[in-house]
Amino acid sequence: MPLSWNEMKTRAVAFSKEWEHEERERAESQTFWNEFFNIFGISRRRVATFEKPVKKFDDKQGFIDLLWKGVILVEHKSRGESLDTAYTQAKDYFPGLKEKELPRYILVSDFANFRLYDLEDDKRTEFELKDLYLNVNLFDFIAGYQKRTFKEEDPVNIEAAELMGKLHDKLLEIGYEGHELELYLVRLLFCMFADDTSIFERNLFLDYIVIKTNEDGSDLAHHLSTLFHVLNTPENKRLTNLDESLNAFPYINGKLFEEVLSPASFDSSMRKILIDCCLLDWGKISPAIFGSLFQSVMDPEKRRNLGAHYTSEKNILKLIKPLFLDDLWHEFKKVKNNRRKLNEFHKKISNLKFFDPACGCGNFLVITYREIRILELEITRILLTDTEGFRQQLMNIENVLKVDVDSFYGIEVEEFPARIAEVSMWMMDHQMNMRVSEQFGIYFTRLPLQKGANITVGNALKLKWEKIVPKDHLTYMIGNPPYAGKQKQDESQKKDMKLIFKGIKGYGVLDYVTAWYIKAAQYIQKSDIKVAFVSTNSISQGEQVGILWNELFNEYGIKIHFAHRTFKWSNEAKNAAAVFVVIIGFATFDTNKKLIFEYNNPKSEAHEIKVNNINPYLIEGSDIVILKRKIPLCDVPKISFGSMPNDGGNLLLSDDEKNELLKKEPNAAKFVRPLISGREFINGISRWCLWLVDAKPNELKQMPEVSKRIKLVKEHRMKSRRKATQKLADFPTLFGEIRHPETDYLAIPLNSSGNRRFIPMGFLDKNNIANNSCSVIKGSSLYHFGVMMSTMHMTWVNYVGGRIKGDYRYSNEIIYNNFPWPDNSSKNKIQNVKVKADKVLTVRQQFSKDSLADLYDPLMMPPKLVKAHMELDRAVDLCYRKNPFVNDVNRMEFLLDLYQNYEK
Repeated sequence: MPLSWNEMKTRAVAFSKEWEHEERERAESQTFWNEFFNIFGISRRRVATFEKPVKKFDDKQGFIDLLWKGVILVEHKSRGESLDTAYTQAKDYFPGLKEKELPRYILVSDFANFRLYDLEDDKRTEFELKDLYLNVNLFDFIAGYQKRTFKEEDPVNIEAAELMGKLHDKLLEIGYEGHELELYLVRLLFCMFADDTSIFERNLFLDYIVIKTNEDGSDLAHHLSTLFHVLNTPENKRLTNLDESLNAFPYINGKLFEEVLSPASFDSSMRKILIDCCLLDWGKISPAIFGSLFQSVMDPEKRRNLGAHYTSEKNILKLIKPLFLDDLWHEFKKVKNNRRKLNEFHKKISNLKFFDPACGCGNFLVITYREIRILELEITRILLTDTEGFRQQLMNIENVLKVDVDSFYGIEVEEFPARIAEVSMWMMDHQMNMRVSEQFGIYFTRLPLQKGANITVGNALKLKWEKIVPKDHLTYMIGNPPYAGKQKQDESQKKDMKLIFKGIKGYGVLDYVTAWYIKAAQYIQKSDIKVAFVSTNSISQGEQVGILWNELFNEYGIKIHFAHRTFKWSNEAKNAAAVFVVIIGFATFDTNKKLIFEYNNPKSEAHEIKVNNINPYLIEGSDIVILKRKIPLCDVPKISFGSMPNDGGNLLLSDDEKNELLKKEPNAAKFVRPLISGREFINGISRWCLWLVDAKPNELKQMPEVSKRIKLVKEHRMKSRRKATQKLADFPTLFGEIRHPETDYLAIPLNSSGNRRFIPMGFLDKNNIANNSCSVIKGSSLYHFGVMMSTMHMTWVNYVGGRIKGDYRYSNEIIYNNFPWPDNSSKNKIQNVKVKADKVLTVRQQFSKDSLADLYDPLMMPPKLVKAHMELDRAVDLCYRKNPFVNDVNRMEFLLDLYQNYEK
């Protein structure tokens, strides 16, 4: 298992510090490179050799400083020598190497500087020794990660959707609305696409509008109605005296033009908008993307962020490639030289069935269809080229091509996107038919439209999927169901959750997307169907894991086959939505080929790792879930939330408000206490509160300003819709919930930046009032502080805790109460942790003018504090075991084993 990126960065910082003053090439270069490889958890002796003898370009004998055959060649110089010369010297060795020994990378260095050449991608990257930790990702090939990139989407013509939006608004203004408006626009979309992609003769639709209709638009609606009728009529059934320009349009059918719509009404401006739309090149628009853009046309609110929410092709490929596409291409390469097996393989892919139970505008179905058709084109190219009677087969190419849109199924709750999905599938089908035409030099199209994607309109969580697609008929289930966290679910969604999770305790905290997991798990029982969904990353973190995956594992026997760990679900559109997601592929059977796609950060490319098992926290390990626990698993002090004001802000004071109050009422000073929230604690911001627990009535009467605030608290609580808050109106002098320790305590901010290596925690004296954005631990010692500020505890936080947009979200009942503390540590080891913990606090005190936010900023963290934490980590690690932990995954595996032992 490769080291985590955080571990490699930590080692890189230490390496840079150790070698910052070295200058002599011959004296220390081999030690330098041995330790360089150790940064990535690799023993240099296992993979690379020093001083490899080789004949140079001029036929003279040379010695390569370091060579990992087929991977990297290193040329090292003394400090200050030319790296250009080093690179030239490295290239001079190439003639003396065998083909399989030729490296992809050349790395040259003079101790102080590095320059890495990627010969395959023709890239050069240069950086200084001190910046090595910022560039460790360049050496993913050493670390054992396989870098995976996914193709970005083709350019999207958002202008097309914006123009269609204008036409939509104009039609809506005149009262043309609802189902007829939606279908009308879908038909226009198809006609414009057909105009630019050879379904129609080039510009046939545009010319008809320009030539045949009046400039004032008065007769445009009539002409369009007539055209829609013609497109739904076979050529041999049309009127014999039909206008020649209309008769030139082919028969489309496919139910697209079947329904008779009320005629719309156009004016000159609307006619111009339609012509402007036709002038765009619709052949360049991806059907997969335009569906979502076009849907946003119908909603003015969505149109303000046009393109912000469509699913990019790149992200769709992240799901379908590991689910089935990579395996299909691998199988194709194995059988492509065996005609019989290739025919069998062709039959296999033609029988594959795909289902998206939340398909929206069909993005996943469209891209999947395209990729299967691309594979079929490769199969067909080989089969036809190697066949006698090649021309004869080309004449019947429609019989040769077996993959069609009717192998694709979807459910969509709204009719308009469902119709868009159908049209998008036809559009993609035509684009792929044009590829066939280009490949074989014939014109091939499927007209009239006889088959279509099977898109059902309805609520997927209420429909019986077996009736839509029998499970013995289905191969793969894919999609991106709606997320909707518990706070954002509307009443209908809450009813859906109640229907799906009936009898499952605690389901109220789950995201809406989890209902699709349960429904899918029920559907795929006793089948070979594989499923993969995009989901919010919260379903693999925090309390949701225990509730959802406990059910999936124990009731339905689900096994995770692959997973993309947290990454940013975004696209290239303006105002793109920033959502942090995971992709999880699963089935009811096991596999020996499990993959985790790990990201250095949520915006980076994925690295593929092969593992033995994937648990719901999306790491390698047994199928274990961590459930909420009311009291700690181990013998440690209890944790609680801070006190909750629930006061409408009336008991809280800024510096200015405090000073103003005390100027008017000096007697209030003894009731003003520092208020500590997570934000103030981390950022060193001062805030205050009125803590009136011991205030006597006669004291309050002498403070009219304080009394005003108390009155406002009472009014605020009485206005609440919650009965519990209304009852609190009887106690307006007090915080809504009081959990303040009467001794010094340890404070833990509940929310903290995920960029930090540690959640900043600290001791506070009892005079400070922690509010409910902090947790507090009464009776906490330096030992407890030390363990909780260690990498060991932070690893548990990272994997078990929830996140909010990538930031830490500390949980009492999930993280703290379940954390496996060291078992039976000796007094000496515990004392060592206390000493190192005290050193961390001492170093912090030396920077007392700096906030904890600055001290724990990964780029600004003082070296003294970094070193103090490294020493603390070693002390804590020794409390668990003698052998060091090589990375965070190794730590988490150990902690989960320990947790399971404590549970027995």
